[in-house]
Amino acid sequence: MPQTRILYVEDNEDLRDSIAMLLEEEPGYAVTVCASGEEGLALLAQDDCDILITDVGLPGLSGVELAQQVLARKPAQHVLLCSGYDMGGELAALGPHVQALTKPFEVDDLEQLLHRMVASLRSQA
Repeated sequence: MPQTRILYVEDNEDLRDSIAMLLEEEPGYAVTVCASGEEGLALLAQDDCDILITDVGLPGLSGVELAQQVLARKPAQHVLLCSGYDMGGELAALGPHVQALTKPFEVDDLEQLLHRMVASLRSQA
């Protein structure tokens, strides 16, 4: 079974490191991290990912703007937006493969969402 490639974009270094460490412990995940939307776009220009996880409140290019740019190029991209507020109707406008997780979140909630996203990816293959 191929690895699920995850790009995790988070400007809070402590959160980025701890979540990345947890994700890397999960069998089957290959995790790349970065601190900004701009860096995320640059990484995605070099290599695609299966799932983009991004903080919404990034300095510069926001997580929503990052998602919009990625989805414009790759509409079937799976995206998980992490935000301190409920995104409600904003998600529907972004597309069917976009999910949200409200901060602070439990690791179990993140893992459950990722498992559903991976299952959806496999069903599309």
